[in-house]
Amino acid sequence: MIAHALLATLALVAGQTAPRVSTSRGTPVPVFPQGEVQTINLIEWNSNQFPRIYERSDQLPLTGEEVAKLAKAGFTSAQLVKMIEERRCACDASADGLIRLKQEGVPQEVLSAISLHGLAPNRVLDLLVTLDFTGESRSAREGFLYFFVDDGDITRVLTLNIPDLLKNRNAHDAMVDRSDILRSRLVRRIQLPGQVPLTKYGAHRVLVAASASPTLTHPSQLTELERAKAQLYTFDYPRASLQHLCRLTAGYRQDAVLAYKWRFEGSRFECEWN
Repeated sequence: MIAHALLATLALVAGQTAPRVSTSRGTPVPVFPQGEVQTINLIEWNSNQFPRIYERSDQLPLTGEEVAKLAKAGFTSAQLVKMIEERRCACDASADGLIRLKQEGVPQEVLSAISLHGLAPNRVLDLLVTLDFTGESRSAREGFLYFFVDDGDITRVLTLNIPDLLKNRNAHDAMVDRSDILRSRLVRRIQLPGQVPLTKYGAHRVLVAASASPTLTHPSQLTELERAKAQLYTFDYPRASLQHLCRLTAGYRQDAVLAYKWRFEGSRFECEWN
């Protein structure tokens, strides 16, 4: 069953510099690009399968740094080529990457093996969104959850429509028992796997914010209160890896005053590469 609850908006933004905003702790929120916006509706982004988890061998792929280290240690070209064939190489096989390895003394035969057997460069980020709803409310105070990612001159925006999410039975929807010694409680957990295209490697910034507005395309459009509650994360995106999975977990709880309303509690963001 396909979830019709995930409204993901992918905004391609280039040009002007956005004003800086701050979180409640005074941490500066990063400047995201501003300019012309192209919107793509990804309402059926949720698939029937979670991102593939690769079987891990006893030895992970070599890195470019390890290949250069082995070459300097006296391993022959034939030995290095054999290792790369057996283990592959999570290397930078671009022109600049191969030039750097050559300058570090890696032989031509080994560079050819890296070019042939190196892992394909990452082009998308597998993202698993998990939302936990504790309590028996019916609607959210802030009906939309935004996930902003900077990608060079582009700002990518994913939007979760919480009311639509809750009124449907989703592909990955379950009740989780979170019993403790004093109180037993059930939490509705909804998981939404999908992919985010990323074109730039290295450092990226992520801003997670809850909002009542359904049409945001940039962090600068958040209200002052929404900015104060926003959470900022950073991660490094490798050029090549067997796995490129990030997990975004967000929690909602029944409001203490308005029992029929969900209150956004916060989020956690983490990535795994190998």
